[in-house]
Amino acid sequence: MELELRHLRVLCAIADAGSVARAGAVLGYSQQALSAQLSRIEQFFGRAVFERSPAGVKPTGYGLEILARARDVVARVDAIRRMPEEGASSTRVLRLAATNSPVLAGMVARVSAQMPDVALTVNSVYASSEIVEQLESGELDAAIAADYPGLELRHSRAVAHRGIATEPTFVALPARHRHRQSLQVELADLADEAWFLTPDDGAGWPGVFYAACEAAGFKPMKVHEFLGDQKQLQGMIAAGLGISPVQATFPAAAGLIVKALTGTPLWCRYALAWRRDSVPDVLAEALFAATQAAYRELIAQSPHFQAWSLRTYKTSRS
Repeated sequence: MELELRHLRVLCAIADAGSVARAGAVLGYSQQALSAQLSRIEQFFGRAVFERSPAGVKPTGYGLEILARARDVVARVDAIRRMPEEGASSTRVLRLAATNSPVLAGMVARVSAQMPDVALTVNSVYASSEIVEQLESGELDAAIAADYPGLELRHSRAVAHRGIATEPTFVALPARHRHRQSLQVELADLADEAWFLTPDDGAGWPGVFYAACEAAGFKPMKVHEFLGDQKQLQGMIAAGLGISPVQATFPAAAGLIVKALTGTPLWCRYALAWRRDSVPDVLAEALFAATQAAYRELIAQSPHFQAWSLRTYKTSRS
């Protein structure tokens, strides 16, 4: 037989599904028909592309090489198909989402100004795990997600990601708090406080917070789950109703202060993620540059981050 594009798609589908039966369901083939087709493809190569087991299939060493080349060919062909016809509008629609991050506005403004041929549709998706699911299913083209050191985003080869910034987590306190004069606060000294915490984000939060509290020797006794707007949170903290871990870009406001945690026990990373087949390299690079620029602008307006950075990196150099 002659090797055709459809054969390469079959190999990619089987590898993605991890099972001939599951790949058949996706492609509309019976398991028997797809198994026969896979056998003919492997006969063409003269070597096994997959190892079979009761649990499914996985690529052989040779198969990994074949799949890498197959995916490249399929991606290039799909890119050719997406090229606009002569005379057609060259506007590209980019479906974008972001988790609970202040970076989105600055990123969108920069992309809109620098790339007028890109039309953005923007959604707010809190859970980073849901963002990954929507990227995998093709509902999104790109997104700003969050993860944590040691719990980096996990996804298939259909999706790529790059870290925008890894930042320390701070704590927002009422302005009259007993630690208002401290440069930084021990997490253990906040054991008796009521906490406002955002819900499970599917990427590790609030598990990393509880792990840090356990390492500090306590378990938070009073927790309020909160996912309202920033002004509401600022108001409740200022009223003395509780305290909250906050992002490095969280602005101080009347009635509250933002402090670093001693030893920086909590970190968060923001990442730009995108579908390889719908976001070309040039556009991915432009999105990443816009996102980093937006983040740098926000950090420059964060005095508690600037103070933490000066203390931390001055100490590390001395």
